[in-house]
Amino acid sequence: MLFPTIQFAVFFLLVLIASWLLMPTPLRWKPFMLAASYVFYAAWDWRFVGLLLAVTIATQTGAALIGRLPGDRQRRRVLTVTLVFDLGLLAWFKYYGFFATSLANLFDTVGLGAPLPLLQVILPVGISFFTFQAISYLVDVYRGRLAPARPIDIALYLAFFPQLVAGPIVRATEFLPQLRGPRNPRRVDGARGFTLIAGGLFKKVVVANLLATTLVDPVFSSPSSHSALEIIVAVYGYAVQIYADFSGYTDIAIGCALLLGFRFPDNFDRPYTAVSLQDFWRRWHMTLSRWLRDYLYIPLGGNAGGPRATERNLLITMVLGGLWHGAAWTFVVWGAIHGVGLALERRRFGEGSVWSTRPAVARLITFHIVCFGWVFFRADTFGTAATMLGRMITAWGPAPLVTPLVVLVIAGAIAVQFLPRGTGQRIQITFSHYGPAAQGATLALALLVTDALGPQGVAPFIYFQF
Repeated sequence: MLFPTIQFAVFFLLVLIASWLLMPTPLRWKPFMLAASYVFYAAWDWRFVGLLLAVTIATQTGAALIGRLPGDRQRRRVLTVTLVFDLGLLAWFKYYGFFATSLANLFDTVGLGAPLPLLQVILPVGISFFTFQAISYLVDVYRGRLAPARPIDIALYLAFFPQLVAGPIVRATEFLPQLRGPRNPRRVDGARGFTLIAGGLFKKVVVANLLATTLVDPVFSSPSSHSALEIIVAVYGYAVQIYADFSGYTDIAIGCALLLGFRFPDNFDRPYTAVSLQDFWRRWHMTLSRWLRDYLYIPLGGNAGGPRATERNLLITMVLGGLWHGAAWTFVVWGAIHGVGLALERRRFGEGSVWSTRPAVARLITFHIVCFGWVFFRADTFGTAATMLGRMITAWGPAPLVTPLVVLVIAGAIAVQFLPRGTGQRIQITFSHYGPAAQGATLALALLVTDALGPQGVAPFIYFQF
């Protein structure tokens, strides 16, 4: 069930009304919201509802045992077994085909047969996101930061439909306290919720889809047929497309949750204004960045073991972060590019580094390193990535896909990120001062403009496949 569809609009409206009617009685509200979230997930493929349920039961059972056992060794064993179960499911559905194919190719080079059968395993939507949330809850219980919660609360936390399939990655310490009592409708920031939804729809339906259909998809699908200028602009276009697509989705998710009475953490903060890769990862997919820091980088040792150990930990974290994004070697290379870049920043400039003492130059260098990484992130194969990088230098000629509209959309989307901080909040405050009739008319106009400017049909969100 995609956000920018009539089907979801009807579903959300019915759930929103019923949610607030049932809110004063949590014994009814929680089962209803849990059922609605499972219906939302089942709309994609009902067969994988059992997978979500299995992760929920295993995680809650592990957390309950950890909270009950006295000895650290026993608690650690339960933690390990539960993590192996959760990560094992993720590995099977997401990485079996990748490793089986990689081993087959390796054995084929020495004349041996494939060691594993090449099975076609369907990737369940959202599995990476609810697995990471399950792990954060389990580890926080083990670390003593959180007491084991009631089973229905954990089930709702992992299945809550606004963020179920593509984030943001909300931690149990952020979500569970909001379940302790009924939400007050008078404290809901409806103006922010509606403006986030409207803005997210515009970014996804207009900006991301326009760039994907008119430039990015044609160029990346057949780079040898396009000129250097088309390829260069397509890389810039993909940088904008993936930002508009993913930040648009999370804006809608945060807005929907807000209207239901829940606050999610922000996931983006003008990432293309970053002055270093470290700064970029403090602004891009921020909930994932913090998750990787707290549950992978720091357990590896963080920056406590000296410069070489820090660089190693950065590289491991980013390579695994790249592999989390997709089961392909191109994602591993993308993660390695960021890992090496972060390590070089620390080696040359130290903590809080920039690539230049001049912010404008630092932003320009950082943006182009990020774009270089996007080539591997978007390319289906290394051959596609190599062709694109090579033709950027050699294939100068006509560029019919580089239209004034495409250039305007790319430039405008990047320029908006350089508006003064707080511009969006001021727009939301202004909107909140409108009367109900004016707010309704403004939202209706925004939806009409989005529908008129958007292409026919709505492509799935990019991060659904991760």
